Amino acid sequence: MDQNCDADKIILRQPDDWHVHFRDGAVLRAVVKNTASIFNRAIVMPNLQPPITSVEAAFSYRRRIMEAIPDGVIFTPLMTVYLTDDLPIDVIERGFQAGLFTAAKLYPANSTTNSSEGVSDLKEIDSILETMQKIGLPLLVHGEVVDQEVDIFDREAVFIERHLIHLLERYPALRVVMEHITTEQAVQFVEANSSRLAATITPHHLHINRNAMFAGGLRSDYFCLPVVKREHHRRALRKAATSGNSCFFLGTDSAPHLRSFKESSCGCAGIFNAPNALESYAQVFEEEGKLHKLQGFASEFGPAFYGLPLNTGSVTLVRREQVIPEFFEVNNGLGSKEKIVPFHAGETLNWSVLGLKEALE
Repeated sequence: MDQNCDADKIILRQPDDWHVHFRDGAVLRAVVKNTASIFNRAIVMPNLQPPITSVEAAFSYRRRIMEAIPDGVIFTPLMTVYLTDDLPIDVIERGFQAGLFTAAKLYPANSTTNSSEGVSDLKEIDSILETMQKIGLPLLVHGEVVDQEVDIFDREAVFIERHLIHLLERYPALRVVMEHITTEQAVQFVEANSSRLAATITPHHLHINRNAMFAGGLRSDYFCLPVVKREHHRRALRKAATSGNSCFFLGTDSAPHLRSFKESSCGCAGIFNAPNALESYAQVFEEEGKLHKLQGFASEFGPAFYGLPLNTGSVTLVRREQVIPEFFEVNNGLGSKEKIVPFHAGETLNWSVLGLKEALE
């Protein structure tokens, strides 16, 4: 299916989201529809409390996701397993053989939300990585060091130098995704190793630089990990995403948090962009004069990396301004409602996704 694009309408092969957080419980039930209504598949992150470290937990989590999908919506959650220092190898093997695990996720311990049980040292998971290389299970990497002496804005670049270079050398047949890249160094490294290394890029890292976190005060809604960086890094990401290079593809890293967790003395990292992610990406591609490259990034390069078939359905965007709500109200699971603030809250985006009924008219 070729992308059909004119000045006022874009018809895309249905996209997939190769990095999303659904959380669990009441939040899960509230946010799944935002992803499932647009994307056909999504790689679901395993950093729950407790994390997904067993085949049984992954099956149970997938069932909860499926139960939250609105009636009539076709959507496939692609499950991942959370790597720990002592994860049994048979969990990897059984989950892969059962067709359950699409990938395994490496969180350096204490690198982001719910990562305290992550990997303390890559040497601790040598046998797991060897097994993944043997069976063909991709590794998804949160690429940051957590050393306190390393500036938070340098942690991605240092991770590449200290760990990722050696990981690729040590496991030459392992397919790796460096997720939510944020720096010019990451762009260059992925491009240089694109035969088996890919990267996802979020909409928020394409739209904002680090000034956004401090505009008029401390803005927790723009705090994510890895943090947004300097303007020249944002420009490098926009160039990469819109380049047509197949090693870069869509991954929203949509990460909802209730307001009480964002507005606190230790606000949680994460940006909830699922309600308007595709429109957000479209705006970037249009601003860069590369709307004709959107389908590859959103709908084709991800399936090619994972060895999955292209989607056969389509989505339609029209040039119709929409003002993004200031917040969404969700049940907090305790009998009351709380707010979740979306990315672009209060802003106007130029594109809107047509609903099924509108697309058929």
